[in-house]
Amino acid sequence: MEQLRQQVLKAALPHVPFDGWSETTLNMAISDAGVDETLAKAAFPGGAVDLALAYHQAGDAQMVERLAAADLSEMRFRDRIAFAIRTRLELVEDKELVRRGTTLFSLPQNAGKGAGAIWGTCDKIWTTLGDTSDDANWYSKRATLSAVYSAVVLYWLGDDSQDNAASWEFLDRRIDNVMQFEKLKASTAFKPVKALTGRLFAGVKAPDQCRRTDLPGQITTE
Repeated sequence: MEQLRQQVLKAALPHVPFDGWSETTLNMAISDAGVDETLAKAAFPGGAVDLALAYHQAGDAQMVERLAAADLSEMRFRDRIAFAIRTRLELVEDKELVRRGTTLFSLPQNAGKGAGAIWGTCDKIWTTLGDTSDDANWYSKRATLSAVYSAVVLYWLGDDSQDNAASWEFLDRRIDNVMQFEKLKASTAFKPVKALTGRLFAGVKAPDQCRRTDLPGQITTE
């Protein structure tokens, strides 16, 4: 089934700039790939939305491979994050594929899946870079990076500078903003707030620490 999904996805890419991530594109891709229509529709039960998600997830998988093969040992951690986001975007061969996806996931009925796709990308970045947090920090790291990633993608889509230089400068500024906030959190003035939030979220655990596997997380009272 995964091989069939990849066949249809590959056949869909030339159609997306013209017809978007639509049912029209999905149907033409199935025809072009020469696969069984019933099986292909079963492989994408959510239709065009699932096709767009498959494209996004394929990009995430490529990013993970690149990061795993790169030597990041000499980089500061904030530079590793920037490198990961830049790598993810540089893997895109045609911005129109992402632009059409952004349009699709901006629709109210698809917004949740779009947010989930971004969260998934940021989770893979943190995990690949060795994040071991298992409490509320697991969520805060991914939420913060999701905001940075979303802003950078929107900027990048409109960037016509040479080699997207303006986008990488924008990325550095956004990460600098995050690092400034992290310094504030570590400061003496922030300690009372940190202590309060620490007590409030003491029972929050990362998904892999949960007893349930069908939920994104869990709050315990132990």
